[in-house]
Amino acid sequence: MARLLAIYKTPTDKAAFDSYYFGTHVPLAKRIPGLTKYEVSSGPVMGMQGPSSTYLVATLHFESMAAIAKGMGSDEGKATAADVPKFASAGVEILFFDDKVV
Repeated sequence: MARLLAIYKTPTDKAAFDSYYFGTHVPLAKRIPGLTKYEVSSGPVMGMQGPSSTYLVATLHFESMAAIAKGMGSDEGKATAADVPKFASAGVEILFFDDKVV
């Protein structure tokens, strides 16, 4: 299994972020070929010392790193990537990784 992790910083206008993210971006991202599951954090994101500057964490599940590459290279993946700057003005870190159960 492989994951795409998107870590969004806290926006100035949380309501506008939520409206765009859930109304436009999520439906767009759900069309990425190979995506098997889409999860988002719920409620405040906390660090070891308390509140974090992270607003939302999205975890997109794929079967493999090759599936992520293929999905993100598709028209739908490219459109999703191009959409991120439209709402993530506070910043976002996007990570890709294989995972395993230990």
